[in-house]
Amino acid sequence: MKRGEWNNISKLEPRNFVCGHCGREVGSVEGWFFTQRFPGSSRVTAWIYICPICKNPTFFDERSQIPGVAVGRAVENLPKEISDLYEEIRKATSQEAYTAAVLSCRKLLMHIAVEKGAEKNLNFIDYVDYLAKNHYAPPNSEPWIDRIRQMGNEANHEIKIMSRNDALEIINFLEMLLKFIYEFPGKVNLNSPSVE
Repeated sequence: MKRGEWNNISKLEPRNFVCGHCGREVGSVEGWFFTQRFPGSSRVTAWIYICPICKNPTFFDERSQIPGVAVGRAVENLPKEISDLYEEIRKATSQEAYTAAVLSCRKLLMHIAVEKGAEKNLNFIDYVDYLAKNHYAPPNSEPWIDRIRQMGNEANHEIKIMSRNDALEIINFLEMLLKFIYEFPGKVNLNSPSVE
């Protein structure tokens, strides 16, 4: 245990950050700081800043932010199960659980295919083929879907830890795919004039 003390809420050095709770880019000067005591000296080694938007605390030390910032952006018009899994993947990245996120990306593709009419209990490649053959995947996206398969295999069957960049690459593609399949068609349907 580090020897030191937390100081009461006070004005801190200004810090800009993306809040891991509400996802907004904010600036804050309000919170607490931890002074670590060393023989003959002390220094500040940790801070807790209060988000001015959602009022939740974010912890910082010299290396990390907790909660971290989730990779990707929210997508509208998703079915509940698809939305829940996508947000679970994003939250995993905010906790630096990148291998878990990459593995779940494979699962998300399977859920999308089943939600769009594929049979249950197929092999992963069958779900990928279903999305491509039924035009749910945009043109030229097969290499990206294959990349998810490869990375999922590496994370699942090999002794390999996935990095933030691995997760970022896959989640960015999935975000685009979810927008293509659900968000944009949902916006067109909501904004289309009714035909009589």
